[in-house]
Amino acid sequence: MRNDNRAADTDVTAVFGALADPARLRIVQLLGDEPRRAGELAAAVGVSAPAMSRHLRVLLAAGVVTDERRAEDARLRYFRIRPQSMLAVQAWLDQLQANWTEQLASYQQHIADKVGSAP
Repeated sequence: MRNDNRAADTDVTAVFGALADPARLRIVQLLGDEPRRAGELAAAVGVSAPAMSRHLRVLLAAGVVTDERRAEDARLRYFRIRPQSMLAVQAWLDQLQANWTEQLASYQQHIADKVGSAP
């Protein structure tokens, strides 16, 4: 597949790398429902607080999630999915599918030409 945008490749690679861990994938699934605190995520995923902290650091570094503090209580940190990261993955997958479709069409044309020219 041809892609002239190396920055996009890096973003997609980081996102896939972050999502390769089953616990982090589950975290993203949970955050798809609503923003949550780290403690809530740790309980739902079944990991310790330090393990959740490590998972969230990876997801933050990859740009998959973002965090915020709410005005009513700045001590509480909420995590949410960062939609831009999923859009980058979707764009990458769309490009991959377009390339596959183009290759398949080319192969089908090749077969049609071969069959059409057979005696």
